[in-house]
Amino acid sequence: MKKIFITSVLVLVVNIVSAQDSFKAEALKVIQMSGAAGPMQMAKEQIMQNIPELKKEEFSKEFDASLPSLYEKLAKIYMETYTQEEVKEMLKFYQSPLGKKISSSSGVIYKKSTAAGQEWGGDLQTIMMKYMQ
Repeated sequence: MKKIFITSVLVLVVNIVSAQDSFKAEALKVIQMSGAAGPMQMAKEQIMQNIPELKKEEFSKEFDASLPSLYEKLAKIYMETYTQEEVKEMLKFYQSPLGKKISSSSGVIYKKSTAAGQEWGGDLQTIMMKYMQ
């Protein structure tokens, strides 16, 4: 009886771990398919402007090597925020034509949004100065 109980618990634990691994893999896939790498690439390009030419290649490799740990953290956030079924629905969306368009344009949107935010910040500074005098 004891052996059956221990075996049952062990099977249950293996199933839970397997389901969690599956959920994590799906969350990572959503992060990849959603275009989350686009802003990371833009950030890398901005940082690279400040790196001496002789060190750019080495920095680029180290930057790229740091991304998997970021994506692991993002996957954990997705898993805390969404159910596995919701993540599966996201995957379906990102496989659709609109989802693919959103994913492929995220880097451009990020770049343009950053420029718009900087422009707005300059305008806001002018407004703030008017009231601070």
